Amino acid sequence: MIALFSLIGIGMAFAGGYGLRVMLSRKTLSGAELKSKQLLEEAARQAETIAKQAQLEAKEQLHTIRQEFEEKTKDRRTELTQLEKRLHQREELLDRKLELLDRKEKDLGERDRQFAAREQTLKTKDEQLAQLIVEEKEKLKTVANLNTEEAKQLLLARLEQDCRTEAGMVIKRVEEETKRDAQTTSKRILLETMQRCAAEYTVESTTAVLQLPNEDMKGRIIGREGRNIKAFELATGVDLIVDDTPDVVTLSSFDTIRREIAKQSLERLMSDGRIHPARIEEVVEKVKKEFNLHIQQEGEKTINELGAHGVHTELIKLVGRLRYRSSYGQNVLLHLKETGYLCGMIAAELGLDQRLARRCGLLHDVGKAVSHEVEGPHAIIGGELAKKYGETPEVVHAIEAHHEDVPPTTLYAVLTIIADSISGSRPGARGDTLENYVKRLQALEAICDSFTGVEKAYAIQAGREVRVIVQPERVTDLEAIALSREIKRKVEGSIEFPGQIKITVIRETRSIEYAR
Repeated sequence: MIALFSLIGIGMAFAGGYGLRVMLSRKTLSGAELKSKQLLEEAARQAETIAKQAQLEAKEQLHTIRQEFEEKTKDRRTELTQLEKRLHQREELLDRKLELLDRKEKDLGERDRQFAAREQTLKTKDEQLAQLIVEEKEKLKTVANLNTEEAKQLLLARLEQDCRTEAGMVIKRVEEETKRDAQTTSKRILLETMQRCAAEYTVESTTAVLQLPNEDMKGRIIGREGRNIKAFELATGVDLIVDDTPDVVTLSSFDTIRREIAKQSLERLMSDGRIHPARIEEVVEKVKKEFNLHIQQEGEKTINELGAHGVHTELIKLVGRLRYRSSYGQNVLLHLKETGYLCGMIAAELGLDQRLARRCGLLHDVGKAVSHEVEGPHAIIGGELAKKYGETPEVVHAIEAHHEDVPPTTLYAVLTIIADSISGSRPGARGDTLENYVKRLQALEAICDSFTGVEKAYAIQAGREVRVIVQPERVTDLEAIALSREIKRKVEGSIEFPGQIKITVIRETRSIEYAR
């Protein structure tokens, strides 16, 4: 009986333990299922987050690619527009050159006819002179047989000839004294004028250095994979040099206006702090508009300083552009002002119109504002611009003749030539080294001396003109014309020079005797 109860107790304990174990197993299984469900929900949320992030990154990359494509397309359209404009300008220039060649061909034909007529006239005079010599010899043979009246007539003729000779000597002496007095007076006027006028001097440069607020700014300027610096260079046309120099970047360009626009744009971008391609284009365009207004204000200021009222707006803008143009290190706008003042002072000494003289001096180099865009001498280009915008014939002629591309025919043209020479040749005005200057003149003279029949060549007017003296017994008049063209071609192909060089070939015959 006791054994039976023991067995029953053991069975009940076993059944209770088994039930408890079953309950624990179910509870554990329920917790595992809950935990796995939570893990699945967390994984789903993470997957959704990653998917959204991937979509955002894809949209951003697509926007960047689209923006770069639009920038490249815009730049290409701009390049095509500029190319079309340059082709149109070249076509117009070729038309003008063809017209000029036609006129020159007609002039050469007319000169050939004149030379032929002159040669025939000289031949006729030579024959007449030979006939007179024969007649004079016949007269001398009969001198011994002259009567009183004939001898008197011969004596009177000789006295008349002696009187004419004496009168010619007196006239020559008076002319020499007049020239000497005129030279003294002109030197005095020029010296007084130069002493009263002193202008500034500026050094020509092709770079500008910009100070950065900190070294981190270089990275922001360059941008991701260099896109900022590429956008800046495309928008401004200026090379942006970022090197190891601390807190400094360099802007490099031969165009002073572009360099100044780039400098102001970069300063604004650094001050604003927002540096990316779209912002760069926006700032550069804004600076360009403001700079054009600044150029016009510079021109108006200069025009008002010299009292040249009534100048066309386009000419005012061209004068303002010369504030950012230099020649041999001399600022062209300051050179214009100085030349205008010099013209006015000399005109006052000579009793001429000071306002007109100052206007001629002020506008004489206006062609340099577009000389890099239009082919040809800047004096001729400037004259065409002045004529186009309503300047008087005196001003137009002074501009065209200030380097003697056309012969000066008015006093104002001569005054402009003198004032331009004084302003450009005074000590310290221009930065061209003496060594380079001398080498250029020597090379020019050596080219001319290398031709057969050349006796001597002289480079004058700071290398703008060379005069070639030939041996008349070895070079004819027609050969002298051909020689000038050959020298021109060799000079153009051998040396580099600013503007143009006038080549004058001189052929003359002299007969010299000494009376003892």
